[in-house]
Amino acid sequence: MLARLALPEVRLPALPQDPRILQIAFLGSFLLAGLTFLEFELRPWQPPVILATACVTQWAMTRLYRVPDAGYRSAIISALGLSLLLRSDVLWVPPLAAFIAIASKFVIRVRGKHVFNPTNLGLAACLFLTPHAWSSPSQWGESAGLIAWFGIFGLSVAHRAFRSDVSLAFLASWVALKTARVLYLGQRPDVLLHQLNVGSLILFTFFMISDPKTTPDRRSARIALAVAVAGLAFVLQHAFWWYNALIWALLLLSTAVPLIDRLLPADRYHWPAERKPECSQPSVPLPSL
Repeated sequence: MLARLALPEVRLPALPQDPRILQIAFLGSFLLAGLTFLEFELRPWQPPVILATACVTQWAMTRLYRVPDAGYRSAIISALGLSLLLRSDVLWVPPLAAFIAIASKFVIRVRGKHVFNPTNLGLAACLFLTPHAWSSPSQWGESAGLIAWFGIFGLSVAHRAFRSDVSLAFLASWVALKTARVLYLGQRPDVLLHQLNVGSLILFTFFMISDPKTTPDRRSARIALAVAVAGLAFVLQHAFWWYNALIWALLLLSTAVPLIDRLLPADRYHWPAERKPECSQPSVPLPSL
């Protein structure tokens, strides 16, 4: 009788605990694809300038405010998001957006928590301040949107730390409102699919409105905020004809988050790298960036 051969145990590599690593991997690969074969309307010099400005600003503000070093992962995510969403025909706008995005985490804070999603604020500020900045939702093409949908859903299922409650609540509300409008106007289903299959909606849903550092701490409040953002953006877009309505809706309603956290307190989110054992946690929460 032949002895049974002991097969070596095969262990699949574990996913990183910090969801920012997966976010960087997706955004970076999507940006690389856009610069190569997806033909994004993007000047090649913009992503390096935005990335360098974001990292330098993170380094300088950390030392200026003398806060614990939080690393550069969040700054890289903001830089990649701006690289994908922001367009400009002048050199100074992209670094300005990156500076505003990262500096706001240190300057605009309430009870140790920054108020605005950095990418959202940096993009909105430049859209408001200068005509040399714009963000076109349809610039990516439908093939890029399909790639983004599959990639994002894969990452969100693989890693629960993406705060999918916010993303799914917003997305369900937005799809419901868009569907109701298409049915009311008697339009073809293709119109709805075209409106949903844009890359900027994917980034907004899974990387901007779901930011665990700027959403309410309580789950029910997060869901309510997501529904409110979808409703306000829908009104701004179709009643007042605002361009980039999602960006402005999130910016406006983010100002209510400190009050929501005050009225409906809950445990604050910390990145895995920031978490400490309960016995060593201070009574006053340290600022996390």
